[in-house]
Amino acid sequence: MTTAPAAPAILGRLLTLPGVYVPQSDSFLLAEAMRREGIRVGMDVLDVCTGSGALGLYAARLGARVTAVDIGRRAVLITRLNALLARRRLIVRRGDLMASLPANSFDVVVTNPPYVPGPGAHPPCRGAARAWDAGANGRALVDRICDSAPAVLRPQGVLLMVHSALCGTDATLRRLSLAGMRATISDRTHIPFGPVLRERLSWLRERGLVESREEMEELVIIRAEKI
Repeated sequence: MTTAPAAPAILGRLLTLPGVYVPQSDSFLLAEAMRREGIRVGMDVLDVCTGSGALGLYAARLGARVTAVDIGRRAVLITRLNALLARRRLIVRRGDLMASLPANSFDVVVTNPPYVPGPGAHPPCRGAARAWDAGANGRALVDRICDSAPAVLRPQGVLLMVHSALCGTDATLRRLSLAGMRATISDRTHIPFGPVLRERLSWLRERGLVESREEMEELVIIRAEKI
């Protein structure tokens, strides 16, 4: 078990385990979007693909009632431990995205899912790469979240999702629209390629996902409201 590198105060310090996603630029961008969304006392928030529990704990500090879900046993364990250390009450479940969650139960769904395109046809079922790999087009989980989120949201409920432009921003907007959501891009930022993208840069360029001289990754926040 290790302590995550110092993060902006918005998320605080967290314990992590090998194979559990460590909060970084995408997490911080999503936390800021949550702050602006006005998450507050009395709201019910669902954190999907919670990882270390960083975003769920942030929602709890803002006053919300929080349910955090992850398919990884280690993620569930460390989220529960981080909630205990932070003295925050989270309902933490091990599950496959939003399967088995009650309909029309949440005001806000937040998610930082795996979204990095990789050579495999399917995301890995185990190992560290499970925290970021999402199939050949990076959409294995993003598409499922787009399809499932409306069912668990209350009327006028909001989905906040962060992902890379590499997996297709327009595709996400279209899919959410087809699912009955009013979707927009609320934030964009560019960051230098990290270790994962640098390691598979040749493959990404062969697929036409990255230009030959491109050195920055675009991250986006998708905000979608249930109509």
